[in-house]
Amino acid sequence: MSETVIREVAKDVWIFSRPFARFGIFPVGGRSTAVKMRNGNLWVLASTPLDTETKAKLEELGPVKFIIGADAVHHLFLSDFKKAYPEAKVIAPKAAIERVQDKTLKFDGAWGSDPEDARYGFEDDVQHCYFSGFSNKDVAFFHPVSKTMIQADLLFNLPPTEQYSKSKSSGHVPLVGNFGPFSWFHSKFASAMGEDKEAMRRHVKTVASWDFERIIPCHGDVIEARAKDAWRAAYKAYLN
Repeated sequence: MSETVIREVAKDVWIFSRPFARFGIFPVGGRSTAVKMRNGNLWVLASTPLDTETKAKLEELGPVKFIIGADAVHHLFLSDFKKAYPEAKVIAPKAAIERVQDKTLKFDGAWGSDPEDARYGFEDDVQHCYFSGFSNKDVAFFHPVSKTMIQADLLFNLPPTEQYSKSKSSGHVPLVGNFGPFSWFHSKFASAMGEDKEAMRRHVKTVASWDFERIIPCHGDVIEARAKDAWRAAYKAYLN
């Protein structure tokens, strides 16, 4: 039986949640997110395997036109997605491109190399903010129609209950327990991951200015309430 949990969290926004343990020890979960744009094409943050169930749902929703790598470490499945959807554009941070094992994979955009005001063709539906000062070189995304913010490692909401809901393994995080945006540990983490404090302040404030009511993380449960408060709590070091 598949361990992938597929759910529409808002109109035209789908998540694909699976178990994933960091270093094979810490269960943080994994998640891809698909947004159906107004022209019917799909924008996909590709962070989990393209298994049979995921592929079937994507093909049901519409043609995949954008394959997104959200940060330096969420690149493992970009090549698989590109092989399945050869007409799609692949866009990721420069730090991810440098780490991709498949050196034949062609990228159509690179945050960190391209000009800050570069546009990739999906901005009428999904906005983006590249965190150049964050250790993992993350990109935050905003889908205004559904008031949803989507990101990889900028914000965690553990334990990963939904991601482990079809798994025989436990989603309990050893030693840490709850690692959510309102925890003292998360604000310490956010501060420690900031390599360029001034850049972090700019980008944290940009995201705080977005009108979102939901946060979809790659790791942990979707934040369906008090999402703006969650962001401000996790990044209070850069907002005060």
